[in-house]
Amino acid sequence: MSEHRRKPPQPQGGGRAAARRGQSAPSGRRAAPRGATGSPADSYEAGGEDRPYGGRAAARRATQRNGGGRRRATDGVDRGRGQGRGRGAPPVKRFIDYPRAGKYGVGRWLPSWKLVTGLFVGFIGSLVAVAGIGYAMVSVPDVDKTATAQNNVFYWSDGSPMVSTGGEVNRQNINYSQIPKEMRYAVISQENKTFETDSGIDPKGIARAFFNMASGGETQGGSTITQQYVKNAMLNDQSQTISRKFKEIFVSIKVGAKVPKEQIMAGYLNSAYYGRGAYGLQAAAHAYFGKEATDLNPGECALLAATLKSPVYYDPAGATSVDPAATPEANTRRATRQMQDTLDKMVQYGHLSPQERAKHTTLPKIQNPRSNGRLSGQVGYLVDLAKGYVIHNTDITADDLQRGGYSIYTTFDKKKVDALEAAVKKVQKTSIKPNEHPRTDKFVQFGGASVDTDTGAIKAIYGGEDATKHFTSNADVTGAQVGSTFKPFVLAAAMKWGVRDPDLGVEQSLDQRTIVSPKSLFSGKNKLKIKKYNGEVWKNEKGEEWLQTNDGGDSVGPPPDYQIDLREAMRESVNSAFVQLGMDVGLDKVKEAAIEAGLKNEQLTGATYPAFSIGISDPSAIRMAGAYATFATSGKQNEPYSVEKVTSKDGTVFTHKAKPTQAFEPAVADNVTDILKTVVEKGTGTHAQLPGRDVAGKTGTTDENKSAWFVGYTRQLSTAIGMFRMDDNADAKNKKFLSMFGTGGQEKIHGASFPAEIWRDYMSEAMQGMPVEAFPTPQPIGKVVNARPSPPPSQSATPSQETSPTPSSSPSKETTSPSPSPSDSCGYFGWNCGNGGNGNGGNGGNGGNGGTGGPGGPGGTGGTGGTGDVTPLPTDTTSQGGSRGNGNGGKGNGTGGGFPPLG
Repeated sequence: MSEHRRKPPQPQGGGRAAARRGQSAPSGRRAAPRGATGSPADSYEAGGEDRPYGGRAAARRATQRNGGGRRRATDGVDRGRGQGRGRGAPPVKRFIDYPRAGKYGVGRWLPSWKLVTGLFVGFIGSLVAVAGIGYAMVSVPDVDKTATAQNNVFYWSDGSPMVSTGGEVNRQNINYSQIPKEMRYAVISQENKTFETDSGIDPKGIARAFFNMASGGETQGGSTITQQYVKNAMLNDQSQTISRKFKEIFVSIKVGAKVPKEQIMAGYLNSAYYGRGAYGLQAAAHAYFGKEATDLNPGECALLAATLKSPVYYDPAGATSVDPAATPEANTRRATRQMQDTLDKMVQYGHLSPQERAKHTTLPKIQNPRSNGRLSGQVGYLVDLAKGYVIHNTDITADDLQRGGYSIYTTFDKKKVDALEAAVKKVQKTSIKPNEHPRTDKFVQFGGASVDTDTGAIKAIYGGEDATKHFTSNADVTGAQVGSTFKPFVLAAAMKWGVRDPDLGVEQSLDQRTIVSPKSLFSGKNKLKIKKYNGEVWKNEKGEEWLQTNDGGDSVGPPPDYQIDLREAMRESVNSAFVQLGMDVGLDKVKEAAIEAGLKNEQLTGATYPAFSIGISDPSAIRMAGAYATFATSGKQNEPYSVEKVTSKDGTVFTHKAKPTQAFEPAVADNVTDILKTVVEKGTGTHAQLPGRDVAGKTGTTDENKSAWFVGYTRQLSTAIGMFRMDDNADAKNKKFLSMFGTGGQEKIHGASFPAEIWRDYMSEAMQGMPVEAFPTPQPIGKVVNARPSPPPSQSATPSQETSPTPSSSPSKETTSPSPSPSDSCGYFGWNCGNGGNGNGGNGGNGGNGGTGGPGGPGGTGGTGGTGDVTPLPTDTTSQGGSRGNGNGGKGNGTGGGFPPLG
């Protein structure tokens, strides 16, 4: 064997692998390991033409397989043969090989199939374990023990108890056999058509509920009947949380597995809330239909199934105190639609015959929603109002109130509530006689509200004859138009924003407005053509000209132009003047003023029609009293409220905090009050006078005499009284307002009659013990709009100058003589009035009389009569127009009228 084939000497403690490592060290690259045999020179000498393992590349590959790369051992220790040929040190093992060892690049981060499978199995196993533990920990609930509620206690404003109600459970369980099958299948068809075969839960519904809760959206059930049964049995925990939902699911699964379907159905229908304080089918049957549950027909069953969705929105009687949208009309539409859909599904799923279904196409007749005697009289209306306020202004929900446990301290003053009811009953007893005069006095209704002006606290309401006999509160929205009681908002808008100048056109007048003074003049003519800003006559959608009429068909003011100032227009409630004023201000600004005063946008209708300014809207009595209170407080607006605070076992959960806003400047509000004060002193509202107290107010009457109002206030208390006729017993689509011609023995009902009388009687009692406070003296405001032309200073004035539209500093209502008055031309005491003024001759008539002389001065000379066939000028009412006359002027004989000399 040649020399280069001979095996090199083996170092002690080494082995073949170590020898190979020593032989494969590249020449000239790195010093030989300490302790190795031979040298690079020796290798070449021995046989450099034949490198072990095929040269450097093979050596590197071999080294990499051994895990060493280019590294060499430097300690001189032979690792021995035990490691095997071509193997390096074994890698350190990890429980989870991630990132993956021995992999490079993307491969290090891609989990292996073993890792994925392991994690999945572990996750499923964890869920099974959690589900098993949860299933084992929950128990089947006893709905008879858990579906209970506490009372809510309502208090008067003085802290004395009003009534305990709202939380008691009106409930009587019945057996499964007593539940009509139509009721069972109405619920199944509408809510859970697979109830008889499912496991008790709906995975899709649960996922949807979880998603909504996680995303902050509206919570919803999507639940099966079994879940609803469980939910009713868990009334002590109704929180919308993930943990409670999980608990409900586990309980539902256990109930679905262990409880018979018949027991679940009976438990659900016996514990569900149907509204009207009724828990369970038996109580609901009596509350809605006055009969036993066993006697319910398919239509009645379908309606009760609809109320399970939400009694607030599906009780045909309505629940406007909880939500203004839950009116009887809206609820009737919703309930009818839901009832018919349920009946159709019952037919579709084979639970009802088409012949039987055809018998139930309209809502069944329902009875009064209030059967609890403690809620009779006005108390039921008061409780509804307070509950509605709590639900809409606190974190307490309607469901929370049903469970009860709250003490609710209201703003209602018992003495004032009693006084308001007594004032209404007095009119009903003395004047309204439906038995004697059914054609005119039947269906007459009243509504009212009284608000503290400084705070907005509602002190009293009158909702109707009796909360157990009359469904909805007449203190709230009734649909009755408020008529002329709306005019103060038009006046406030004119004083706040001003009127547009019609001569400038619409575009230019937007930025050029004139704040009006109470002395501004507008036409009181009956059948007045109402003009737009550009002077065109307003026309309706049919192209017909708008001719505004006044109450009684009379023109007000001196002919022929009938110009009157705004104080007189308000005092006599002249429609034509305020309709034109509203157009000149802009109906958008009128609406804005009403909202800023305290009315709600949704209660304002017809804001694009001229009649909007005279009250075709239908705000509630509460809102009207609150809005007028804004004028009483010099423009400070407070939201009406009915609850001061709410407490529970956890302490005080709500306290009312006033947030007044300045709706109008004091000058605006005080001038409105001053004008409304004139209405009571010597206008249409004289029946509302309170001797010794300042009173401001306004009457209101609507077309065809379908409603009448009086709204008025003192400095401390604002009260609104409404009156109308409507048949509450009629179907929703047949309900309508009836005319009140002849009602109470009166030819026509005005706000000045019964409403003002009720207002006076109530306020006389309510104001007892309260200090006498006068209204603030109003500051001058605005300019005189549409002023009559100033009288000419001398005889040389031309007729065109006499009719100049230039406004004067104050309007003159003097129409008996065009001559300057002493106070206008002579100074306060008549100085510089030595000679009387000359009289102006009329056109085509007799000459005017000579002017009255000043102190010591002679009278003026009468004017010379003109000629011709000329109509008298509106501003010269002293001329006597002749047909053809050549009248001569009379000579004045003034002898020094005026003021006597001082002294």
